[in-house]
Amino acid sequence: MDKRLLFGSLGVAVAVIVGVTIATANRNDTAAPVGSIDDVTLTSGNDLSPTIGTNAAVTGKSLPHVDVQTLAGDAFATSDLVGRPLVINFWYSGCLPCKKELPAFAAVQAALGDRVRIVGVDALPASATEEAFARDNGVQYELFYDTNGELTSAVGVAAFPQTLFVDAKGTIVDQTGELTADKLESLIRTKLL
Repeated sequence: MDKRLLFGSLGVAVAVIVGVTIATANRNDTAAPVGSIDDVTLTSGNDLSPTIGTNAAVTGKSLPHVDVQTLAGDAFATSDLVGRPLVINFWYSGCLPCKKELPAFAAVQAALGDRVRIVGVDALPASATEEAFARDNGVQYELFYDTNGELTSAVGVAAFPQTLFVDAKGTIVDQTGELTADKLESLIRTKLL
């Protein structure tokens, strides 16, 4: 076989593969925000939080009644969380934005005390290491573990962190990605208190 024909055929094949890949990527990325993650403002609701586009929109829906686990491995029903304003933060120790916001959640929980219940739901299995990681970052609020992914799946969390704001009746009134202490407190005061 002529080497020019062989290399020419390979060149055409590579060009076709690259063209199909680019066309497919462009078709799949039409809903994605333009720019880097640094260009996206991390706020609530329908803003361009990087996790809202990935996570299911659950604002207006009821908090699912499923079981999560305590550090000891005991089942805890999410229905037992309903009855007062609630903030649920989905996190895990390997998530850098989660680690960044843990001290903010700790500070707001200390400032608001019993006016709102803040809980963390860790996507990793219950372990003393995960618990110590949160406590080392100032967390004193309740921590639960969604080892089987039942709650995480039921509310459509695919990207972390994700925070749900739940009113006393159990309705999810807002959701957002990474938060600062100021933004977290503002959302609690405007959405829950």
